Amino acid sequence: MKYKGNSDYKHDTPACTGVLITNLGTPDAPTPAALRKYLGEFLSDPRVIETPKIIWWFVLHCIILRIRPRRSAEAYEKVWTENGSPLLDISIKQANKIQSEISKHFNGPIKVVLAMRYGNPSIEAGLEELRAANAERILIFPLYPQYSAATTASTFDAVSDVLKEWRSIPELRMINHYHDNPDYITALANSIKEYWQTHTKPEKLLFSFHGLPKDYFLAGDPYHCECHKTARLVAEKLELQDDEWQLTFQSRFGPREWLQPYTDITLKELAANGTKSVQIICPGFSADCLETIEEIDMQNRDFFTEAGGKEFSYIPALNDSDEHIDVLCKLIQAHCQGWDIKNTNMESTLERAKKIGATQ
Repeated sequence: MKYKGNSDYKHDTPACTGVLITNLGTPDAPTPAALRKYLGEFLSDPRVIETPKIIWWFVLHCIILRIRPRRSAEAYEKVWTENGSPLLDISIKQANKIQSEISKHFNGPIKVVLAMRYGNPSIEAGLEELRAANAERILIFPLYPQYSAATTASTFDAVSDVLKEWRSIPELRMINHYHDNPDYITALANSIKEYWQTHTKPEKLLFSFHGLPKDYFLAGDPYHCECHKTARLVAEKLELQDDEWQLTFQSRFGPREWLQPYTDITLKELAANGTKSVQIICPGFSADCLETIEEIDMQNRDFFTEAGGKEFSYIPALNDSDEHIDVLCKLIQAHCQGWDIKNTNMESTLERAKKIGATQ
């Protein structure tokens, strides 16, 4: 058949509401082969790299995928745990806790499934799991607080590519961003306050966000503005003075100009100018991963101390903390409003099916 359906579908099958929790993704192992596969998928996404396809194909396959997988594998080796990738491990814990908590707030069945935009578990696998559960309504929830076409919109593309092959399309909603959600801002501020209870307050608090090519911003991507709003709201919540905090961007790639100021250069400049203590938080990451653990807490720590800085601390992401799970569940509840989430009575549907001879 052209479109996917269940050949043994029964019209009295109870429906449920699905929640697809997504994040960026991770390789299956910290090896060059696994990284080559992962980076090949990631860097082939036209939402991520907007260079003309023919040119980029040559650069990617003839240069980048011959060099970068080994370097990236070495970085992943540093953060890999007995549970595997930190991002996947934390994401699984988040999804399990969300499932447990969100079920308390709805009368009917609601199923939470985890998927990654790149790598495993894939978005296709996650959606298929929801289809098998007869999810008639699906909320897509990318855990990117700040919207970007390279992340949130890419997730939409992947979901659409799967659903266009389904016979029965579920009612669909998507959380595009939550960069200024009051509960999210409060959770970030509280995590910083809690960190300060066991660590002294630094001379400078940096809010480091993942970078984005500057021309994406100039073309209308709102990511830059949403990052600034998040940082400003948290700084206000903490009652910080303007000289006590700063926003920076990390993880740039390639020769083009990215959003500035750059995190690594800023740290070197701060140390060179006499700043002795710095703490960094990365509000754009809902779970700790390579970019926070290895790039920030290892690489950038070295940049700061080698330039003369004395005290460097990374404040962990919200991860699967109770307050973070509560924030995410409240967002799910808000975006499910208007959906009739209860134990569905399929009798009328079944009776109609019998009348037209569609079932026995």
